Amino acid sequence: MSPEEKLGIIRQNTVEIVNEEELKALLESGKKPTVYCGYEVSGEVHLGHMVTTTKLLDFLKAGCRVKVLFADWHTYLNRKAEWDEINKLTKMWNGAFIALGLGQAEFVIGSHIQRNADYIDDVMKIAAKTTINRALRSMQAVARDIENARVSQVIYPFMQIVDMKYLGVDIASSGIEQRKIHMLGREILGDLGYKSPVMLHTPLIPSLQGPGEKMSSSKPETMISVRDQENIVTKKINKAYCPEGDAKDNPVMAIAQLIIFPRIEQFTIERPGEYGGNMFFKDYKCLEQAFADKLLHPADLKKAVAKYLNGILEPIRKQMA
Repeated sequence: MSPEEKLGIIRQNTVEIVNEEELKALLESGKKPTVYCGYEVSGEVHLGHMVTTTKLLDFLKAGCRVKVLFADWHTYLNRKAEWDEINKLTKMWNGAFIALGLGQAEFVIGSHIQRNADYIDDVMKIAAKTTINRALRSMQAVARDIENARVSQVIYPFMQIVDMKYLGVDIASSGIEQRKIHMLGREILGDLGYKSPVMLHTPLIPSLQGPGEKMSSSKPETMISVRDQENIVTKKINKAYCPEGDAKDNPVMAIAQLIIFPRIEQFTIERPGEYGGNMFFKDYKCLEQAFADKLLHPADLKKAVAKYLNGILEPIRKQMA
């Protein structure tokens, strides 16, 4: 596979790559780049997480080495759970990610690399050079209850940045909500004698309830878990926000784009002849245009999305049962 072909695989369904020239140079170097994505281990693994795991599968396809960080310390620092729960969830998440196809990835538990003197020295070094306001700004899209932030949530971004050095990564991949932490990392990793990784950001799936929020493990009504049974998935899709003709902030369209299309060759809408007959789409752009032109009704879209999504989730549910 040529560097250009690898870049094409990696680039699909991304919001931004900072910066693409650095990524291209990595792919052309002949080196096997190391990419990582970190996850707070709180609540259910849901479709929002599948967006980033799908991107990690793209990296594997492009010949990269993939590391998944189960960020147990970060989960605790961000007030998501206590340690007994975190340890249980870490095991569940490990199984879920294998079921999602990441068996070739290396799984790292955050506290296993973070509880050493050199790591702590590096955290303190960049903490001493960063203002509290800058650290808090970097956490705005990530922190729980940012208006009443704890000191632990100021430490969080410094640890995330230092993780990149101790994992030896060339590329940091995440959802776009991590952008401010990544940009802080681009500025200060040089102070630790480490070259900043390429930062790649993927879109977020909006809340099932509509604009203003993303899917969240802490709000079950906003998300679909990879363990949700078929009838629950169908019920949630049928109730989801999906205004006719409007793909913006539309969770049903986002699921089609980010979860379904990367896994199928053709998306079929099944309709009786009197309602226009079946529709066939080879790519998401064509589906989006048909929806925008109101050639496709939300009810027909939801029926197809529920069918395809359940087909994707069924082997995952079985493996995690």
